[in-house]
Amino acid sequence: MLLALDVASSICTVALFDPAREIVLAEKVWRSRRRQTEETLPVAAEVLAQAGAVMDDVRALAVTTGPGSFTGVRIGISVVKGIALGLPRPPQLIGLPVLSAVAARFLPLAVPDAEVWPVLQAGRGRFNWAAAPTDDPLWLPDVDEHRAGQVETLVAALRAEERPVWLVGDLSSALRQGLQELAHVRCIDPAADHDLSEDFESTPGFSNGAGAERAGLTETRGEGLARLAIRHLHASSPACTAPLQPLYLRPLQ
Repeated sequence: MLLALDVASSICTVALFDPAREIVLAEKVWRSRRRQTEETLPVAAEVLAQAGAVMDDVRALAVTTGPGSFTGVRIGISVVKGIALGLPRPPQLIGLPVLSAVAARFLPLAVPDAEVWPVLQAGRGRFNWAAAPTDDPLWLPDVDEHRAGQVETLVAALRAEERPVWLVGDLSSALRQGLQELAHVRCIDPAADHDLSEDFESTPGFSNGAGAERAGLTETRGEGLARLAIRHLHASSPACTAPLQPLYLRPLQ
């Protein structure tokens, strides 16, 4: 079994995935108020209990490595390393950038010629984002591929983009307001995907209306992270061999 954790930001998830049956056995998504230290291990235990599993059943651990809150990123990596040390057999460890995990579920759904831009709130009105290539399901953005800035900087970058853009992530009201006049930008907030059951129907039209749409994915947030980790495992990608290290961006000047 694979245990996937993403506690790098305020929206956190822990999911237990069975690669043999390709299903999520249990998952919890919650909004943390900077309490990942107290919450993450108890949530992991709760998820395992819901699935009727124990920690010794875990053979692989996936975790997001940043960017995000400094505390959240460190906690996620530390928890995964601690779990690994306590298991009878060393598990496979997979570290994935947050933006890679955010984008992964949308890359195969984007309409032709569209770009997928995963975005993450970085606090104090700042955002991190990147342009994900839709032809690379194992996209691992390095530090130089990440962008950072205030709302105005992100809106300006989107305004300069000629192709349709799917902007996916935890979007603020200020950002949505700034994008209202950009008809080529489709805003999708996947934060609540875990309680949606309807299938996603991709359409050629792009609109942002009042802002973020409910994505309507059948694949939940934790499941998306777990499935992405499994794809990297099968491909023996660098994410499976590199040491778990936080991905921190340079502070804004």
